[in-house]
Amino acid sequence: MYWDQATETMSRDQLEELQLKRMKETLNRAAKAPFYQTLGIADYVIKDLSDIQKLPVTTKQDLRDAYPYGMVCTPLQEIIRLHSSSGTTGIPTVVYHSREDIQMWTELVTRCMYMIGVRPDDVFQNMIGYGLFTGGLGLHYGAERLGCLTIPTGPGNTKRQLKFMKEFDVSVIHVIPSYALHLADTLEAAGIKPKKEFPKLKSAILGAEPHSEETRAKIEDFFGIDAFNSYGLSEMNGPGVAFECPHKQGLHLWEDAFCFEIVDPETLKPTSPGERGELIVTTLTRQAMPIIRYRTKDLTMRITAECACGRTHQRIERISGRSDDMMILKGVNIFPIQIEQILIGTPGVGRNYQIILESKGHNDHMILKVELDPSMFIGDISSLEKLRAKLIRELHDEILITPDVDLCEPGSIPVAQGKAVRVIDNREL
Repeated sequence: MYWDQATETMSRDQLEELQLKRMKETLNRAAKAPFYQTLGIADYVIKDLSDIQKLPVTTKQDLRDAYPYGMVCTPLQEIIRLHSSSGTTGIPTVVYHSREDIQMWTELVTRCMYMIGVRPDDVFQNMIGYGLFTGGLGLHYGAERLGCLTIPTGPGNTKRQLKFMKEFDVSVIHVIPSYALHLADTLEAAGIKPKKEFPKLKSAILGAEPHSEETRAKIEDFFGIDAFNSYGLSEMNGPGVAFECPHKQGLHLWEDAFCFEIVDPETLKPTSPGERGELIVTTLTRQAMPIIRYRTKDLTMRITAECACGRTHQRIERISGRSDDMMILKGVNIFPIQIEQILIGTPGVGRNYQIILESKGHNDHMILKVELDPSMFIGDISSLEKLRAKLIRELHDEILITPDVDLCEPGSIPVAQGKAVRVIDNREL
């Protein structure tokens, strides 16, 4: 049940004492990095965990401004790997790892995988990208540490993915939710029953993009498996920051390695219990590049109730979106996941969609392209108009604006090889 029972079930007092000790060590290390030297981190005194709110936040732009080595606090000869995310401004964000950092990251991922029942006799197929992206290598190392036969297929090439799943009796997959839905579409179009084709498949680890509970349910129902929500970001290692246990009542965030806060995105003040806000995370064990109070932009909520699994590390709700993913149309704040919840939960609607934003005169306008199940194009066209009207009505009730809804045939919307491109903003600046 537990990979590291002593750590996973330590008392809250013990856990907070460990966090405070590691927080002080982190500040001492960070004070050696040029970026944090300019912020005067060495002058801050931490007496208890609540003092973390006195520290400055770190943003993605700060990481770009510190490029390439401004965040590093150890000699380069002690660093064995870097990961990087693409930069929309031309400057990427880069994260460095020492040998100890890689070992700790592997330990966290192994803990996550063991928690959901992955064992040495499992065959693990990793459909997430490798290279500079952290998703693939993070789970790869954890699976190998567990002793699994690990298949690094990476993303894309659906025909090959399905071939490997079948021929090697794959039991666990790691996949982006939108690509899992694409696999389901492919199998359904070919008339293939997943349980017959992949009898050993038992679970999927879903990561890399926010998704709704409705999307998870569609994946589980189609494949006849358990799907578990994984949360991570490259600045905090990658996958392995937080993970669902078998009860699926939120994600355990590993507090021996990270200290987290939920704050109001505007004021940065702590949210009240049960209130959604932005997740801020501080590394507690990172050697090469500690990061203090990193603004993830991810929106979630703290769960304070005890978990039936016995783990004492607090949980967060599934990520509901990012504060910078928010669309503003006609003065209304809208998150893509609100739209996904309506679409995925509607009978007759397929598994792929796209949101297009355009300007009409001086007004913003939304066009929603939605793929339908093939069966919807057989019979009376009036059924399509009824479905369109239903979607428009329910979307208006949820997001308070009226979009145009284009009903599309299966496969007509491009499938991304990586994270799904759900929103295309063509509005004039």
